[in-house]
Amino acid sequence: MADKIVTHWQGSLTFESDNPSGKLVIMDTDVEGEERKGLSPKAMMLSSLAGCSALDVISILDKMNEDIDDFKIEVSGELTDEHPRFYHSVVVDYHFYGTDLNKKKCERAVDLSVEKYCGVMEMFRQFAKIETSIHYHNVMKK
Repeated sequence: MADKIVTHWQGSLTFESDNPSGKLVIMDTDVEGEERKGLSPKAMMLSSLAGCSALDVISILDKMNEDIDDFKIEVSGELTDEHPRFYHSVVVDYHFYGTDLNKKKCERAVDLSVEKYCGVMEMFRQFAKIETSIHYHNVMKK
């Protein structure tokens, strides 16, 4: 069965969108003088990429019995100059935090996400050049 969402106009340039889990998200865009209430659709695409890969990485590390203290992904995208503007290049930075991080396991988890499991990453590959890098941060225990 296909996923289905409903996006409902909330006035001005603000929209509320549901998703198959039943949760709601607010979308809007930059409008001079108006308060932002949500994420822009393009920013949500970058968040979706990070979220998809993060879910993979954490679940893979869990199966490997690898403990980390913290983890984050930073994604930046560069838009084309011409309309319709879309991301032509994307940089994905994986940040692992912990003591005695097993870099081999972390790299394996990222590689599996990037090359095999993350469907959003594969969608981005259809229109953007993607670069990835891994950063390790040693956290001292108190």
